[in-house]
Amino acid sequence: MKKTYLLTGLLSLTLLIVSAASASDFFVYPEAGQTQTQTENDKSECMQWAKNQSGFDPMAAPSATAPPPQAEAPQGGAVRGAARGALVGVAVGAIAGDAGKGAAIGAASGGLLGGMRRRDQVASQQQAEQQWAQQQAAQYEQGRNNFNRAYKACLEGRKYSVK
Repeated sequence: MKKTYLLTGLLSLTLLIVSAASASDFFVYPEAGQTQTQTENDKSECMQWAKNQSGFDPMAAPSATAPPPQAEAPQGGAVRGAARGALVGVAVGAIAGDAGKGAAIGAASGGLLGGMRRRDQVASQQQAEQQWAQQQAAQYEQGRNNFNRAYKACLEGRKYSVK
């Protein structure tokens, strides 16, 4: 759970830095002799128009479009596996004539299997969180690109060179 919050925080911070850097990506040059005041007004109006067209606000703090994947309840584990293995080992050992030895073998193998199951579960959860973060970043980038295209089209329509 703590990893999910950490991952979400890192994603938000990364997107916020990208957003702040991207806000000043364009060089705008007035091609029709517009004054500085007119240029600033046009940039402001085009920013609003681009927000309306794209549904993206580059000045807003990035937010997730979907919740992060839910962490699965821990299943198995070395202790739980050892306990199960010991129970099975007692039964098998009793049949073979040495319940204690069977319990020890069962506990060792059950602990090993339980630990492996838990490790696989943690790895799967981490992969799901990483995939979620990548999807969120891709959606953010797509929104940002749509905004940039709209902003540039608006300014170019008002006789500015935008690079």
